[in-house]
Amino acid sequence: MGAQLRIYKRRIRSVSATKKITRAMEMIAASRIVKAQRQVAASSPYASELTRAVAAVAKGSTTKHALTTEAENPTRAAVLLVTSDRGLAGGYSSNAIKAAERLTERLKGEGKEVDAYIVGRKGVSYYTFRERPVADSWTGFTDNPTYADAKAVAGPLIEAVVKGSAEGGVDELHIVFTEFVSMMTQTAVDARLLPLSLEETAKEAEEATKGELMPLYEFEPSAEDVLDALLPRYVESRIYNALLQAAASKHAATRRAMKSATDNAEELIKSLSRLANAARQAEITQEISEIVGGASALADATAGSD
Repeated sequence: MGAQLRIYKRRIRSVSATKKITRAMEMIAASRIVKAQRQVAASSPYASELTRAVAAVAKGSTTKHALTTEAENPTRAAVLLVTSDRGLAGGYSSNAIKAAERLTERLKGEGKEVDAYIVGRKGVSYYTFRERPVADSWTGFTDNPTYADAKAVAGPLIEAVVKGSAEGGVDELHIVFTEFVSMMTQTAVDARLLPLSLEETAKEAEEATKGELMPLYEFEPSAEDVLDALLPRYVESRIYNALLQAAASKHAATRRAMKSATDNAEELIKSLSRLANAARQAEITQEISEIVGGASALADATAGSD
């Protein structure tokens, strides 16, 4: 076997091993997408009923809450960026980061300072490499987030909004995450979570219930106290939904990236196999030429001696 043929066979074995890995990662990601979609569906009833309750309180009370009151002159905003802890997901994290950069530029254009809150190692690495300040960060749960994780993320953010910019907090809270549209489409979106617009929340409740009549609630001890208890839960549920959507989007992006890598590996194996076959044919042709040449030379030498 010639040296060139050995190189081709070695590369084919290497690419075949890589193909097995990417195929396995594709199948794992596909199974995790189903689980993530089920989690999103399971969280929807709670979020829907919580939205209805908040909307009912909004209609039954005229109280002003720290989480619903617009600052007269907002000067500081918090941006919660949801990225991934791991790579091998195509442009998933980079698209979310780009959306956060656009939002940050827009807020700065409005004269607001921006505090960055990051979920996921990819986002933390991006800001750390560029030596940008990060107010707080959370890592280690982006593939399978729980409500406890969402609550841990929401706590400092709600506290910062309650304080306000005058006391070292923020006046607004925005979130950037990747919305799961379908297996082939995931879109980086941004939304303002706080201050919460009770009118918009009531509209969301009407859309969620498809125009059904709202139930009648009795508030104890008062509508204000109920609102004070419900609003943090509402924000936590919104963040939890964003984390679940981002997890499903990440698994879909990983599946798509690994499928592309597997397909590329198959094409590369075919190309290397053709080159290996050509090299082997060239070796056979050369060996035949050497045999024929040797036989001809031997025949000539025999004829000359005669």
